[in-house]
Amino acid sequence: MLVAAAGFASTLEGPWRKVHLPGPTSNGHYQIELACGECHTQPFSDRESMQAACVRCHGADLKESHDSHPELKFTDPRNAERTAVLDARYCVTCHREHRPEATAKMGVTLPTDFCRGCHETIGEERPSHAGLGFDTCADTGCHKFHDNRALYEDFVAKHLNEPDVTAAPRVPARTTKAAARPLTIADADAGPDVALARAELEAWAASAHARGGANCSSCHEPAGGGKFEVEVPDERCAGCHEGEHADFVKSRHGMRLAAGLSPMRVGDARAPMLARAAERTVGCTSCHGAHAFDTRFAAVEACSSCHDDRHTRSYASSPHARLFRDDPSGVHGVSCATCHLPRVSDGGRTRVVHDQNHNLRPNEKMVREVCMSCHGLGFTLDALADEALILANFAGRPKVHVESLKMVEARAKR
Repeated sequence: MLVAAAGFASTLEGPWRKVHLPGPTSNGHYQIELACGECHTQPFSDRESMQAACVRCHGADLKESHDSHPELKFTDPRNAERTAVLDARYCVTCHREHRPEATAKMGVTLPTDFCRGCHETIGEERPSHAGLGFDTCADTGCHKFHDNRALYEDFVAKHLNEPDVTAAPRVPARTTKAAARPLTIADADAGPDVALARAELEAWAASAHARGGANCSSCHEPAGGGKFEVEVPDERCAGCHEGEHADFVKSRHGMRLAAGLSPMRVGDARAPMLARAAERTVGCTSCHGAHAFDTRFAAVEACSSCHDDRHTRSYASSPHARLFRDDPSGVHGVSCATCHLPRVSDGGRTRVVHDQNHNLRPNEKMVREVCMSCHGLGFTLDALADEALILANFAGRPKVHVESLKMVEARAKR
């Protein structure tokens, strides 16, 4: 295999790469499996270099989640005996690539009862846990190894006995910035040599770009001027939408670009996709189109034009979809993007996170940023634990009940 100065050559693609793979990669990494150097920063990488590669991609997310099992917990000498059982100082202890026969959800390659190694006596310490199997620790509504922001006991206690639907359900409104003078068709500066259909001009004039002062040249000409280009590269979008682009290249949609590979091809996805979309590649205009940049189209139709799983197909007949259709403002309606591209507060503004992995796995990551804008915690956890309800896109009430809230309530009364 080729070796570059900084490690394995990571920007070359070709069938020969597949030959050298020691086995299929996980669902989280398969798109970049041809960029060997993303993980193997040097030939025959040791655990330290592999750990550095893991942290380079995932460290910021773990820090943001207030990681429940940070490395410092396992470097503490008082936990030396536990580290001997489960050396969680290294990601590869729990997440081994190229082992499909042993890979479970979240890319975990340990037996599902691995919590037993450190928490063997939990049933004696907490009566509520007596008789529970260690293979149930990570069930929906219970514990997650890294991110427990929606499951910490004090948070659950704060949200006991909430109604299924809050008194004022509302999706956070995006912060938008208008120009001093919105542009009109008469302002278009595409130039006399560029032929534009009237429909394209009208779409642009009604878009957020025109309202924000972005003219034709803003997108179609290189920075500092230059020849008008019909095709606009995603990198130019990043000139104004830096945060959104940074999110995108962390997502499954854009992670190949961050690894120096070609854009994702829809037909290469492991999730069910429409056959007619197989040859599409994914970039900014895949969802936002051109000229109109219709965010409502991007929020639903763009998703359903590629995805063909039952959850996506069920959306159109769901209560969330009816709310979305009845509310053009998007404040009360719930689209695909409402849940999978959540709106978050960032530096005094509310923006859309363009990394659809941000809160997708485990699904409890949606609880605080999305679900609880409209629903109580108990109802939310029950709904996220009901796999049949998820497939039906939440058309109905949950038939699964999570006991976490009752456990916390009973403990508080003692």
